[in-house]
Amino acid sequence: MPRITPLPADETTPDVQAAFDEHVADYAGSRITNMKATLGRSLLAFQVYMQWYPLYEEVKKILGDRLAYLFAHAISEGSNCPLCTTFFRRIIIDNGEKPEDIQLTNHEQAVINFGSAIAQNKGEIPDALYEPIAEQYTDQQVVILVAFAGQMIATNVFNNVLNVTIDDYLYPYLPLTQPNQP
Repeated sequence: MPRITPLPADETTPDVQAAFDEHVADYAGSRITNMKATLGRSLLAFQVYMQWYPLYEEVKKILGDRLAYLFAHAISEGSNCPLCTTFFRRIIIDNGEKPEDIQLTNHEQAVINFGSAIAQNKGEIPDALYEPIAEQYTDQQVVILVAFAGQMIATNVFNNVLNVTIDDYLYPYLPLTQPNQP
């Protein structure tokens, strides 16, 4: 059960509704999810968190679409965020892969390990995980990847702290088994 319910449509202020409308118009295929409606309780919080989208576009330019969503999935899974992990499971599945049977190159595995470790280790990354990334990407690209990981973790934390409910459209993408909840 969510700790704070998503903002109902009939309680949305004109400013927040304008931000919602602009977001949906700017990012084709996006929707006002439970997370976004919860963020809508603070226009500033919504605006800050929606900066995830332009940052993700930069990550896709660096990694390509597939590795970008696998990177985001690894961070979400490393953060133990059911909502975001399921969101990226949907993308993986809709792109024809099974999340439990992803085939990766050594380089892709290094990127996945890097993203997961950032989340799991609260940013404490051993040189063995950092060096392959630093060797492959420019300083600017590494900054973007790490900034995105931080933004993804912030999204995971928001959803986890507030127990944001997984949206109905994501239910078919949930893993068959769920971890035990404390």
